[in-house]
Amino acid sequence: MKKSKLKTVCALFLAGVLGATGVVGCNSNDDNGDKAKGNEELIYNLGAEVKTIDPALNNAVDGSIVICNAFEGLMRLDDNQKAIPGIAESYELSDDSLTYTFHLRDDALWSDGKPVTAEDFKYAWTRALNPDTAAEYAFQLYYIKGGENYNNGTGSAEDLGINVVDNHTLEVTLENPTSYFLELTAFPTLMPVREDIVEANGDGWTLKPETYVSNGPFMLKEYNMKDSYVFVKNPEYYRKDEVKLDTLKFRMIEDEVSAYASVKNGEISMSEILPNSEIQKGQEEGTVQIYPYLGTYFYCINVGNNTENLPEDVQAALSNKKVRQALSLAIDRKTICEQVTKGGQIPAYSYVPEGIPGAEEGKDFTGEVKYWNPEKADLEQAKKLLEEAGYPNGEGLPTLELLYNTNEGNKLVAETIQQMWAKINVNVELYNEEWAVFQDSRKNGNYEIARHGWIGDYLDPMTFLDMWMSGLGNNDAKFSNEEYDNLIRSAKEETDIAKKYEYLRKAEDILMDEMPIIPIYYYTQIKAVSPRVKDVVVSPLGQVYFDKAYIE
Repeated sequence: MKKSKLKTVCALFLAGVLGATGVVGCNSNDDNGDKAKGNEELIYNLGAEVKTIDPALNNAVDGSIVICNAFEGLMRLDDNQKAIPGIAESYELSDDSLTYTFHLRDDALWSDGKPVTAEDFKYAWTRALNPDTAAEYAFQLYYIKGGENYNNGTGSAEDLGINVVDNHTLEVTLENPTSYFLELTAFPTLMPVREDIVEANGDGWTLKPETYVSNGPFMLKEYNMKDSYVFVKNPEYYRKDEVKLDTLKFRMIEDEVSAYASVKNGEISMSEILPNSEIQKGQEEGTVQIYPYLGTYFYCINVGNNTENLPEDVQAALSNKKVRQALSLAIDRKTICEQVTKGGQIPAYSYVPEGIPGAEEGKDFTGEVKYWNPEKADLEQAKKLLEEAGYPNGEGLPTLELLYNTNEGNKLVAETIQQMWAKINVNVELYNEEWAVFQDSRKNGNYEIARHGWIGDYLDPMTFLDMWMSGLGNNDAKFSNEEYDNLIRSAKEETDIAKKYEYLRKAEDILMDEMPIIPIYYYTQIKAVSPRVKDVVVSPLGQVYFDKAYIE
């Protein structure tokens, strides 16, 4: 996003992004309570219409940002992405590392004044695993004993390792020891919801302030479809004295130019989106900031055997891994990062990004592994692979369709890659859809090649790799490989850290050989920010926290 500080951004990733959390407008004075005067309102533009703010159903960053400011899980994450007490003030772990006993704080209340109970967590987790809920993130609860079996229809809710001891005590038994389970309890899917409200109001419970009852720092006051969510400080939140904002408003402005202009003229405080052309100048003016981001921007290829969605000749081409490999090798990732995105992004040479820790302390999982040269395209090898696939010089290869969600940055990347693929005689037509429609198209397999991106949910390579197991809700490529599935399962069951990472390395080897996805670059977070915004915490895992924020 800013050419002038590219080296700074790269250094953040290479020097230890795993614990780096950005703080907007950090003030040297730790006590900022006297800064809050009058009606403190912060307006944050999410950049698109949010599909859902239901903790069980959401699988997108925009929805997570809203949810993480409205709800709180058993644990919270500190600035190093490590678990600290949230609704649970303490816990014990059994000697075999399989059973957690969480003790909920007495002063944890819902925004309507009712106490948060262990039953609320049991209901929320069971609901997410219920196959009728069709939660794409249900697999984040497979670590719980019986979770996967219940979700796939071979087990029952009664067999789940979730036991309510009393109103303030929750006992959770896992399938296998899981070092990052505490961090998972801070993830949106595992946040509590109220059974009485959800069951009485169905899918519409998230749309009305009187039913969107939450237990975090902010509560819903107003919802304006396709325009905004208006939250206010939750007077029942146990840390309410630390919350400085009176109002937190989430806008859904999709036009980058309008969004950035609104930040510059003071109409909104921060924006997820802005024109690429404004990044460098904005940094110089102090209205653009870049933060580390543990994520990968990639293209997803529909490799599922779905003849209803794909023409036969397209399916034949995309099901050939040599065609997919050729498409990857024809991309000049360095050019995209330096001349198109211009935001300090790093050309991808793997799927799991830099910054995810490996088996050895202080070293990334990715390490020295490079599946291709990220500095340049390899057109000769790409042409050779096409020929081996039965398409010499691209002859006989059907025109392919590339789908992206409406966004100027996505458009520029797509147009650039379209030109790169033309150099190996692969013709591509570009299509775009609005965010909500696009998500449905990708999920349902109504595409050939689609833009995608994944941000880590916790600091472990598993957060990137287990989503490609056969049949999982976030597996939009419809990829299925038995050896891959077995390696992921073995990694989840393995207690020896070195062996676990060996399984995961082999799994990524398969993924990058089969190439159902084409990594393009490792993300950075680019945000337009008013200089008046202080103490907003921007996590490398994609969350943005406003519980300590204020406007100067």
